[in-house]
Amino acid sequence: MDHSDLIPVIRKLALEGGAKIMEIYDADDFDVKVKSDESPVTEADEAADAIISAGLRAAFPDMPLVTEEQADSHDISAKTFLIVDPLDGTKEFIKRRGDFTVNIALVEDGVPTRGVVFAPARNRMFYTRADGQTVEEMGPFELDTPGETKPINVSTPDNSALMIVASKSHRDQATEDYLAKYQAKDSKSAGSSLKFCLVATGEADLYPRVGRTMEWDTAAGQAVLHGAGGKVVRFDDHTPLVYGKDGFANPFFIAYAPGVELKDA
Repeated sequence: MDHSDLIPVIRKLALEGGAKIMEIYDADDFDVKVKSDESPVTEADEAADAIISAGLRAAFPDMPLVTEEQADSHDISAKTFLIVDPLDGTKEFIKRRGDFTVNIALVEDGVPTRGVVFAPARNRMFYTRADGQTVEEMGPFELDTPGETKPINVSTPDNSALMIVASKSHRDQATEDYLAKYQAKDSKSAGSSLKFCLVATGEADLYPRVGRTMEWDTAAGQAVLHGAGGKVVRFDDHTPLVYGKDGFANPFFIAYAPGVELKDA
């Protein structure tokens, strides 16, 4: 796939999906259902998924597509595919806390190489350029004309004073026990794939996830982090986190800026 063709499409679709999400978010009420795995899904998830899926299939009809809201129909063996979470952080959306994102990524040979993460309630957008460098767009987020962008890069971490970010909705004792192995200057919570982006910008050094995630939750954030110089590895053996796994479920993982002295599980 030509990355120069991909990036404008996924940027625009993230904005269109985000606009629909905010239309529903700002309404007095919205429908919430429970999926077969007991996770919540809203009409915003489904509406954004419809917009993004249609756009990607029209632009790239020969590329396999995986989306969270159509996961039951996926049965691909490809290692190169597009993957979408139309509304990552549904719990944050339902609680109207703002930390939710639109995630679209390209996985090539099992590795997320290009992606966009748009946080419409936070007015923050991160994406990889065609050359692989990650930028943050500063707005005004017009569909066809990108605004000012700035390249972003991970921090140079100080292992005696690390900046740590962890899940807002899934922060449990196992996470706290692992974080206790590090010397932290500060620890913050954030929802959705924004945690990857905070490591990518240098606002955090380390993001461990000791809990269930799916590939569509992490692919775009991992692409953004890779393009800023960061890494994502498995929690158990510190080998790279790869994609195209059977069932699309992730193991526990650690996202970090190189220079962080990783602790064993």
